[in-house]
Amino acid sequence: MALPRPHRFDVFVAVGGLLGGLLLVGIGLTTRPAGDPIAVFDGPWPMLPPLVVMAGCELLRRTGPRAALLTGTAAVCADLVTQGNLATVLMFTDLLYAAVLYGPLASARRIQWITGLLTVAATLVPFAVWRVPEALLIGVVVGVVAYAPAATGWIVRDHRDAAEAARLRAEQTALLAEMDRSQAVASERARMARELHDMVANHLSAIAIHSTAALSIDDPGTSRDALAVIRENSVEGLAEMRRLIGILRDGHGGPSAVPTLDGLPALVAGARANGLDVTLDTEHGRVPAPVELAAYRIVQESLTNALKHACPGRVTVRLARLDGALDVRVSSPYGHRDGPRAPGSGAGLVGMRERTALLGGTFTAGPEGTRWTVHATLPLTEADRHAEVDRIAGAGRDAEAGRGAATGREAAVGRDAEGDRS
Repeated sequence: MALPRPHRFDVFVAVGGLLGGLLLVGIGLTTRPAGDPIAVFDGPWPMLPPLVVMAGCELLRRTGPRAALLTGTAAVCADLVTQGNLATVLMFTDLLYAAVLYGPLASARRIQWITGLLTVAATLVPFAVWRVPEALLIGVVVGVVAYAPAATGWIVRDHRDAAEAARLRAEQTALLAEMDRSQAVASERARMARELHDMVANHLSAIAIHSTAALSIDDPGTSRDALAVIRENSVEGLAEMRRLIGILRDGHGGPSAVPTLDGLPALVAGARANGLDVTLDTEHGRVPAPVELAAYRIVQESLTNALKHACPGRVTVRLARLDGALDVRVSSPYGHRDGPRAPGSGAGLVGMRERTALLGGTFTAGPEGTRWTVHATLPLTEADRHAEVDRIAGAGRDAEAGRGAATGREAAVGRDAEGDRS
């Protein structure tokens, strides 16, 4: 098994410690004089093996801190029975520091406890045996050599971990901010897509249907009437487009571009001019602006779908206030249609569902016998809308399964028809 490659700084520490220890041996500077009772082996040569081993342990201070500390402990114990080399002791303190800083968290805590207990024992036991104040110096030396490096390593490690945690929190905050920005952009793009579709699709559908009629019927009067309708819808569609572009560019023209329910008679009149037989029944009174805009757009898109796909017959539009909510219902003849039709993309029904969901209401669209009915219920007050949103969010898995089953039944009944209507 190949040994881990040491860090460059560790190599410098090992070489520096080895050269410093050799210099101390060369000049004869030791920690204990010759003849000291502890120094079993006198002379310079016995100090070299612990010095070399300790320098080798310094190479593993980052890549293998626990193995380096265990080996270094044996080396410093061997150095105790010699005259002692100060470089060997200093490198051992560095191994303690590195083991706490770079080693596993459990090992770092154990080293803290062990060195602390050794310091206390080295202070109390000699004093209890010899009963002289000088005996306390042994505990001071052990504390400086053992506990102080471990405590320093723990403090540095704690600050390093705190800095790493702060960096991770900053990255998570930046990631959440980016996600919020992406969601906001996606939501704004969806809103712009709904507005663009609702503002322009009605006019373009009328243009497509009447142009097809003009091309398929060889009658000057019919063609002239179709061209008049085409021109009127193209001018109105261009005006709507210009207002939307103005809003997107600099925000001007916002109030004039927001329709209200007071504009429903004009909307119905335009649908009649395009060839629909429409009746309007409104008993809504005053409603909040968001509900007003959503109801207008739902009626507008429903009339557009009726123009593109409905069979000949009467289209009914009814708005009424029911139990604190605005009830919007648009019904048109349903069945096979002869004559020109405009293609659908599916965005109309999706947009109506989204508008209703944003207000916490309910939306259904599908065939009811010989009629195609679009039905939306929009809560009128903020409390009603929040209560409805909470009710939908807290219904749980059973409610989700029920809605999924209802949606499946609805899709099974009118899958082909809804694909045409959208």
